[in-house]
Formats: sequence, structure tokens, C-alpha cells
Amino acid sequence: MSLLQRARRDGLKFVNPVPTAVGLEGSTFSTLRQLLTGPEERVPKPALPPFRGDTAAYRTPPPSGLRVTWLGHSTVLLELDGRRILTDPMWAPYASPMPLGFGKRFFPVPLALADLPPLDAIVQSHDHYDHLDPATLRQLARLQPTVPVFCPLGVGRYFAGAGFAPPLIHELNWTDSVPLAADMTITAVPARHFAGRGITNRNETLWAAYVLQGPRHRVFFGGDSGPMPAVFAEIGATYGPFDLTMLEIGAYGANWPDIHMGPAHALATHRALQGRVMLPLHWGTFNLAFHSWREPVEQVQRLAEDAGISLLLPTPGAPTEVAPTGFSSRWWER
Repeated sequence: MSLLQRARRDGLKFVNPVPTAVGLEGSTFSTLRQLLTGPEERVPKPALPPFRGDTAAYRTPPPSGLRVTWLGHSTVLLELDGRRILTDPMWAPYASPMPLGFGKRFFPVPLALADLPPLDAIVQSHDHYDHLDPATLRQLARLQPTVPVFCPLGVGRYFAGAGFAPPLIHELNWTDSVPLAADMTITAVPARHFAGRGITNRNETLWAAYVLQGPRHRVFFGGDSGPMPAVFAEIGATYGPFDLTMLEIGAYGANWPDIHMGPAHALATHRALQGRVMLPLHWGTFNLAFHSWREPVEQVQRLAEDAGISLLLPTPGAPTEVAPTGFSSRWWER
């Protein structure tokens, strides 16, 4: 039986593809205390200098047809076979509902919302605060009012509330596939995570990963997900191989082993997906875990070298073509 099935509910709540322990129940305050007081260098010291995006680069399409601009965390401006796709737009200074000193951004987003080139799509993985910011969505709705939105079930309300016209909002269940153009499709596939922006509404909206298929290239955007080797192997067999996988490597911890990957599981997932080059996401932007801010990238580099996997590690805001050999700017070593 196929593991690529539509999401199911238990009552009002969506259920993961495999049994999953969220690991945060009943430990919110102790977790926050550890995040704020741990001995690791959770926040860069000294503070990082601002990064500057190169807006002029978008006047010329990438010769290869595949280019990324990593803007921090899980926000990527992806140029895929002539289309521009923005993932998880998040320009807020904090990855939390209130600026309490927790989750403050390490560096400003290198590209202002007003400087974004015209978009062909926005792809949203789920509704957590470090991925979805209503103020960002309101600005995008004003600046680019005709861009279509692709999001999991229940998440469209945030885009509608921000001013996006309902016909532009496409809510997807797992395995739903929607054409972005005659030669490009966006398909939602299972992820292993959770959702909700409050204490009482956990998992009442869906979370998803995405397959982005163009005429020349295929890209996998993982959003947030824990490991599930058999599911990812079937995604790879069904939709792969992928020229680029965009997978989270940060904010992992022993308290939540099922809902985030970390470097080793991300590399294993990349292989299961039949990926060629991997762009690590979800690191180096917010203090969201107990590890030092550099630990995810240092670990993933070491493990990838041993495994012979090509990584793409561009400077934030720098448009970077996806070469088979990968690329590392080593910006975090400054």
C-alpha cells in the first residue's frame, strides 16, 4: 500500500503519516528557560553584520534555470525554470507572537519586501510563528496582489485575512497537485510535524512538504518535518530524482526527536529523495533550540563530506545558481 496518502483527521485534528511524539507538551516554560539561559552560544557574538541582497541579479534569468536566494530560516526565493517562487515568507523580527527576547532574528532579512522581483507563487509549509507572519503577508498582498498562494488545509485563512483574494488561495491536502503553469506543477506531500498558533488549536490546520516540478528541474521543499525514511523514499521514487532538496537542519533536540530532522536525518532524507544538491534550511536565523547557532551547519558539512553529498550554503541574500558540485560561502565563520 502506498504511503503517499491524503491527510486524515482524528476529530478536529490532523494526524501525522506515522506515529509522532511532539515532545513539547507540558514543558513550555522549562523549554523557554533553557533556551534563554543555556551555556551554548545560541546567538551570534558579536552580532552579525547585515547582509545585502542583489536586486540587480533578478533582471537576468539564471543560465541554468535554477537559482536560489536564501533569505534566512525557511524563506527562499527560488527561481525555477523561468518562475519565481517564495517559500514561507517571514520578515518579522521575532519568531514568536510577542517580542520577549526569545526568537529574535540574528540579522535583518537581506532583501526588503518592496525589493522582491515579481513573484509567480508563494508556497507555505505550515502556520507556526517562525514560518508565517501576518504583517509580512499584509505587505505582500499590497505589493504583489495577483500572486497565487499554495498552502496546506486551513492555512488559507491567514492569507485571506491579510488581503489576498480568495481565488488566489489554493489550500492543498497531501497528494493534491495544482498547475502553476502549463509546464509546472506544485504538489503537496506528507511531512511529519504539527501546527497551530495557540494553545487550544494544535493540529487543526495541516502541514506539508512540496514537490515543485518544472520542465527542466525538480525541487523538493521540505518545510518542517521529522524523519520518516519510508515515506521520503516513496516520494523520491514517485517524483524524483530532485535537482535540489531544501531541507531543515536546525532547531533539533532530544526533547523533540520526531518533528525536526537535524543534520544526519536531513542528509538521509536527501538520499531517500534521490536528491543531487541539498540546500540546508531552518538554521542560523533564530534561537529556537538548545544547540549553538553554528552547530547545525558545522555538523552537516562534516557529515555531507563523509557521505559525498553536495551542499549549497550561500551567503544570506546572495542569488546563487545550483551547481552539481554545490557551493559553500562559509559566511558564518566571519
